[in-house]
Amino acid sequence: MFFFAVNSNLIATFVTANHKVVTMARPISAETANRVTLHINRGYRYASTRPRVVNETGKNSNKSIHWGTVTEDKKFIPNKRYLYATVEERSKLVFPEDWDLSEVDRLSANRGPGRPPSGEEDKNRLYGATWLLEQIAQKTGLRKDLEDVFDGNKDMVDDVMTLAMFPYLTNFSYSRLARHQEVYKFPTSRLLTPPDITRLTQSITERHRIRLLKLRAGRVGKDELCAVDSTSRSAYGSTLADIRWGHNKEGMPLEQTDEVVVYTLSQHMPIYYRTFPGNIPDSRTMDTIMTDIEHAEFPDVIYITDRGYTSLKVLESFIIKGKRAIMAVKTNMKMVLDRILAFGQFGAKPDGMEFDAENKVYYRQYDIDYEVKTRTGTKKADRLKLNLFFEPMVRGEKILATEMRLQGQKEALAAMQAAGEPAPDADTLRREYSLFKVDVDGEGKIKSFTPDKEKFDETIITAGFFASLTLGLDMTPPEAMDAYQLRDEQEKYYQQMKSQVASDRQRNWSEDGKTGRLFILFVSLVMTSYLRHMWKTTELKKKFPSSLDVLDEMRPIRCIEHKGHAKKITPFVGAQLDICKAFAFEVPKGCEPGYKSVKVGRKRGRPKKNPESDLVVTK
Repeated sequence: MFFFAVNSNLIATFVTANHKVVTMARPISAETANRVTLHINRGYRYASTRPRVVNETGKNSNKSIHWGTVTEDKKFIPNKRYLYATVEERSKLVFPEDWDLSEVDRLSANRGPGRPPSGEEDKNRLYGATWLLEQIAQKTGLRKDLEDVFDGNKDMVDDVMTLAMFPYLTNFSYSRLARHQEVYKFPTSRLLTPPDITRLTQSITERHRIRLLKLRAGRVGKDELCAVDSTSRSAYGSTLADIRWGHNKEGMPLEQTDEVVVYTLSQHMPIYYRTFPGNIPDSRTMDTIMTDIEHAEFPDVIYITDRGYTSLKVLESFIIKGKRAIMAVKTNMKMVLDRILAFGQFGAKPDGMEFDAENKVYYRQYDIDYEVKTRTGTKKADRLKLNLFFEPMVRGEKILATEMRLQGQKEALAAMQAAGEPAPDADTLRREYSLFKVDVDGEGKIKSFTPDKEKFDETIITAGFFASLTLGLDMTPPEAMDAYQLRDEQEKYYQQMKSQVASDRQRNWSEDGKTGRLFILFVSLVMTSYLRHMWKTTELKKKFPSSLDVLDEMRPIRCIEHKGHAKKITPFVGAQLDICKAFAFEVPKGCEPGYKSVKVGRKRGRPKKNPESDLVVTK
C-alpha cells in the first residue's frame, strides 16, 4: 500500500507501506527539452535550451545550449550554432511568443524570393574573381548540390563557398580571412573569424560528405574514365588518428596522411575523396575506395590505376565485382616477366611486336585466362588482356644507368672496406647498394661483396619494357596507352592542390575539423579544376600564361554597395569579356560594353503629318 502526492515543484512523491519516501521527477517532454528560455550569466543574456543528458558517471543533468543572445527589448539575435543548425533542428525550437524573431526571418534559409536586405555599411570591394568562381559553381551544379546537402541552408552554403574560394584567390590561410572580407566581396555576408571557421568545419560530418558524393555521382556519365591515385600531405596537427610517419617525400620532419582522389578524365574534375593513414600502401586502400563509390551510387565507371595499386588482390577484387579497369603493372609481375623472358635475345626489337608511330613504341597484346575462387564457385575474368610495350631508346638509357650504378656502388664499397669503416645498417645496404651482396664480419665491417647477378639480370632484362592490363574492355594497346596517359591531368590536380589552393599542409588538429576541411578542399578543387580545364582547352591559353592569370584579369572588377541603394558592379572591359565568352557566361546586366539608348520611340499626342501627303500631283 502506498500514498501519492504532487508538490509545487512538479515532483511526484510516493510513500510506501513501510513509510519510505520515494521522489521521482516528472519526465521531460520533447517540447520542454526544445523550449528556449532566457538565461542571464554575468550580465550576458542568452537564448538557451536545457536538455537532459547523462554524464559519464550515469547521473542525469541539464546541459545549457546557447542559440544566440536576447536584447533588453526581447529581440533574438542568432549565433553561429543556430545558423549552422539544420532546418529540422531549427524547427524544433519553441520560442516565447513575446520575443522579436525578425532576425531569424532575415536568414536566407528562411526568407522567400526577392532582393536580400541591403547591408548596414558602405563598401567598395573587389568582386570579379569571386564572380567568376560563383558562375562556375552554378554551371557545374556544385552550388545546387551544396544546397541539397545542407537542407536548403543557403547561409551555410555561402560560408562553405567563401572558405573554398579564399585560399585560391589569396594563397593565404584562414587566419587572414576576416581581414580580407573588407577587400574582397565573398558569397557570405557574415564575418568569418577563426572561431567561426572552426565551428563551421566541425559541423560538417560524414553524412554531408557521402550526400555530396552521391549528388556528384549523379552528374557522372556511364563509361566514364576515372583515374584513382593518392598523394601524401604533411600535417601540423599531431593528435589526428590518421597521422603516420610513412615516407615524407618532402624530407620534412612532419607526420603525414594519404589523400586519395578519383578524378574524371572527361569532365576534368574530382568526384570522390578520402583520407588514409600515411603508412598504408595504395594497393590495400582500393577495396575501401570501391566500397565507398558503390555506397555513393556511382554508375559503372572505368577505373584507371597506376603501379602503386598493382596487386593480385586488387585485380581479383575487380574481377569478382565485375569492374572495368586499366591497370599499369610492374614488369617483375610473373605474367609480365614470363612473356619478356620468352623473347630471349633480340636485336632492335623483340620478335612479334608491332610499331605505334604516334607514341613511338612497339607493342603486343596477350589474352589472359584468369579465374578467381569465390564463395559460390569460380568467376572468370572478363576480357583480361596484357598490353606489353617496348621503347628501344629507354632500354639503352636504362642499361647505361644500371652499369653506372653498379660501378658507383662497387667503388664506394671498396673504399669503405679499404678504410676499415663500419658498414651501414642492413636497410641502408639493401637500399643504396642493391646490386651487391655484402658480407659483414662480427665487428660490423665489410668482409666481402659480390655483384647480385640475379638482381642485375632482372634489371637489364626488363629495361625498356612497360605493361598494362585491361579488364572488361575491347581496347588495342595504343588505345589503352592513350587512355592511361590522360592521368597527367590528375597529377596536375595534386600540384594545383598543394600550390594554387595553398593546401600543401593540413592545418587542423581535431578529427571533426579535419572532416570539414577536406570537404571544403574538395569543393574548392571542383571549381579550380573546371577553371583550369577551360583555360587549357580554349583561346584563353594563348592570352594568359596560367589559370591564375585569368583570375588576375577578372580581379579589378568591383562591387559597390552603398547603404540605401542597389549594388553596382563596375563595367567588364577588354579581356574580361573574352573570358566570359570562353566560359559562355552572360555578363551582368549594365556591365556589358554596348550602350542601348533608352529614348522613348515617339512622343505622346497626335503624330506629325507627312508633308508629302499634302502635295497635289497635277498633270
